[in-house]
Amino acid sequence: MRRTVLIDAPSNLGLRPPVPGAVPGCYKLAGALREQGLLRRLGALEGGVVVPPRYDLGEWQEGDGDFHAAAIAGYTAKLAHRVEGHVRSGDFPVVLGGDCSILLGAVLALRRVGRYGVAYLDGHGDFRHPGNVAVSGPVGAVAGEGVAQITGRGPAELTDIDGLRPYVRDEDVSLLGIRDVDEDQEELTGLGISHTRVGEIRRRGPDAVAREVLGHLQTPPLDGFWIHLDADVLDPSVMPAVDSPDPDGLLTDELRALLGPLAASPRCVGVNVTIYDPDRDPEGSGAVLLADLLEDVFAQP
Repeated sequence: MRRTVLIDAPSNLGLRPPVPGAVPGCYKLAGALREQGLLRRLGALEGGVVVPPRYDLGEWQEGDGDFHAAAIAGYTAKLAHRVEGHVRSGDFPVVLGGDCSILLGAVLALRRVGRYGVAYLDGHGDFRHPGNVAVSGPVGAVAGEGVAQITGRGPAELTDIDGLRPYVRDEDVSLLGIRDVDEDQEELTGLGISHTRVGEIRRRGPDAVAREVLGHLQTPPLDGFWIHLDADVLDPSVMPAVDSPDPDGLLTDELRALLGPLAASPRCVGVNVTIYDPDRDPEGSGAVLLADLLEDVFAQP
């Protein structure tokens, strides 16, 4: 039986300020879920905290590229070292963010170990990069560039650490739960990057979609796959406490049914959870929802 290890990665460096002079509250995600007893409920070992640098935009202005790039690069290397050690030991890391930029640390770790895929559960395509700024707008917030950067699109400082670009190949990514109107769909289709919209998941059934994804992600030449779980894949009616609460997302039971088969696969090597912002959730209902979901899907039997 694999040991589940709970690791905090409370970095908010990849998000824009919610209002001028404030910092994104998603760095409190890990604390909010631990307050729900997640360590005990998962039957997990304590993996500690990878402490991020300070959130400080300094003199950054639009057009300057990704803000916090150097800080994120350094943090990515630190987090990758922690995750790599556990993956090589056969552990199952559950990494609590933070924003989506923490995924860079996970995929860099896996790239050092072998060839891995990513099941990317997110309400958005996260495919902004320097090559499509005319359509998507200028780069800046790394959290909105996740799929682009893990597949090697973006500054080498972030996408080519240790000369390992790309961390994940285009054909080894499966986006699940993007909104039906997502602007990145045309480019993703042209590049052959698999993506399944909410409407299609609902039409075909989340279990069937998950098993189709598994048909690819758990077979050679892949050594396994990682799950990226962004809370904004959920509909705002059940999860409003995110920075981009776009309508027409998955409902809780749909997400549970989608995650279940993925998490049960012996080829799944870990998961990260991102974007839930306790500052936007004074009642803490989002933390309860996520903790319950993670226990249902990832707890040791």
